[in-house]
Amino acid sequence: MSAVDVNQFRTALAAKDASAVAAAINVPTVQPGGGKYKGPASSSRLSVDGADYSTCLSALQDAAKAAAAGDALSCFDAQSRLHSALNHNFGGSTGNWLVPALQKTCRNTHHLAVQADEVASVEAGGRNDHSRLQGAVTLLQESFSKTLNDRKEFDPRAPLDEHGSKKAGVLFIVNQLFAMYFRLNTLRLCKNLVRPVESRNLHTSGKMGEMVTYRYFVGRLNMFEDQYDEAEGNLDYALQHCHKAAIKNKRLILTYLVPVKLLRGRLPTTQLLQKYSLHEFVPLLEGIRTGDLRTFNDGLLKYQNLFITRGTYLLLEKCKTVCYRNLFKRIHLIIGKTQIHLDSISKAFKWLGMAIDHDEVECILANLIFKGYVRGYISHGMKTLVLSKRDPFPKTAVIAGR
Repeated sequence: MSAVDVNQFRTALAAKDASAVAAAINVPTVQPGGGKYKGPASSSRLSVDGADYSTCLSALQDAAKAAAAGDALSCFDAQSRLHSALNHNFGGSTGNWLVPALQKTCRNTHHLAVQADEVASVEAGGRNDHSRLQGAVTLLQESFSKTLNDRKEFDPRAPLDEHGSKKAGVLFIVNQLFAMYFRLNTLRLCKNLVRPVESRNLHTSGKMGEMVTYRYFVGRLNMFEDQYDEAEGNLDYALQHCHKAAIKNKRLILTYLVPVKLLRGRLPTTQLLQKYSLHEFVPLLEGIRTGDLRTFNDGLLKYQNLFITRGTYLLLEKCKTVCYRNLFKRIHLIIGKTQIHLDSISKAFKWLGMAIDHDEVECILANLIFKGYVRGYISHGMKTLVLSKRDPFPKTAVIAGR
């Protein structure tokens, strides 16, 4: 970091210029090459209006030099010192003019932690190393606490100055923590963010981009907790309010929204899947729409690794229930009777390449009847499915995602 940069940092702090401080405190991208930063720790003095920013400045200089040398590990260590020092200065500041700087620091700490862990994993022979990301979580949790616990009333329309509420920084930091918790697979910690944010209604005010990101993560959390109604509502909100030019983000939202929709019998169009290059869902969509279990199973197997990586495989496997329901509905429409002999159903399964006996057919039917996907009963003596004459395949049961 040059002397000019130091002067810019000092000037921005003295003016309490929110955007200028955020720009000055940004750490450059770590250059490729994996070099080592061997220089001594910087020691620079900086005091503005009685507040000591010396540690911030020294750590920022070290982080910039390590980034230029391509040393991700040293860069993250310096960034951690910078973040810790800024947390301290932020807590003692008046107003919310340091919020953009803290947000920028949170993002840099998160990204540098991931990068440093990747380097450490390679050096350890491929062993997963998340120690730096776990350390970064602690720093961001402190930042979250300092923004959330500000006593000033939050007005999202107010400028960033010496009079504003630090709560203006909450949602951005929460979203960073969400991303880190999902990467670390510590989803239980998400509740510690959701409860205080929603109890203060901070998720309903602020920048639209932050609210969209929040709903996206909470929707994913709902999905993993089998709360499909809430998941659909949050992910729908995220998709509808996502910027129209953010195609990549919309595609990301749809990778989780589509499985929830499929489970509830709300089938997307093929055109939508093609528009966002979601080809992996096409065979599942066709299988569910026509009750073609073979096509559904082939698609699930073909993209199994992708779905497992996303964490949606088990949810998509549950969609097989809707596929069964639609298969039985087609058999009913073809036969045209409310009484269907189990032999007819077994033949349909055999035609689909799934030879199953009457006991397995009864088990599948009993499960569908129990969940409300099919109205009727099984006559064991007659080996017959007896369907209700009124609405034997209720759509409401599918939509409820039972």
